[in-house]
Amino acid sequence: MAVILGFALTSCRRSGGISIISPLDETADAALIVVDANKDLTKIKVLYQQNEGKREDLKAAMEKNDVESAKKIADEVLYLINDGTAFGKAAVEKIQKAQEMQINDDYREYLRLKEEALKRQLEAFENYRQAARLLRDSYDPKDVKMREKVKEEFKTRSENYRKLMEDARDYSSRANELAKDVIRRQQDN
Repeated sequence: MAVILGFALTSCRRSGGISIISPLDETADAALIVVDANKDLTKIKVLYQQNEGKREDLKAAMEKNDVESAKKIADEVLYLINDGTAFGKAAVEKIQKAQEMQINDDYREYLRLKEEALKRQLEAFENYRQAARLLRDSYDPKDVKMREKVKEEFKTRSENYRKLMEDARDYSSRANELAKDVIRRQQDN
């Protein structure tokens, strides 16, 4: 969190070292909003870390044709994703609010990249949520046709989840690199 505030304050300066913070510059205030958004993201990270194994548990339950376990795990996943989605949407709204403020261009681009990363994560979790819902509501190992349909859909949505999470990590990495570049430029001047 201190890095975000430091980046915001560092990016408030020109290459000549002359401060361009004016009464209209709200970059530091925007950084405080982003710090608050990061609290929501931390909650998501905790949910994610505590429950990442559930995807593998779902796959294992399906492979064993264990309907009861598959549906129970899928139901748990749905609740977790709903909680995480609420935190994610709150964080996106805060970042959007910060972008609407009078902030410098570097910080605006940083926030845009972070927002894109979050949107990709939310889209990824929506894919996972739909897969879990389908599994919970439709998985029946006795109905071969339906079972194969559910397994294929789960596989497709899991792959989409993985790809979207990779995209999200890419956007987040680009934002972090931008922050490092801005800090480096300021230290060089």
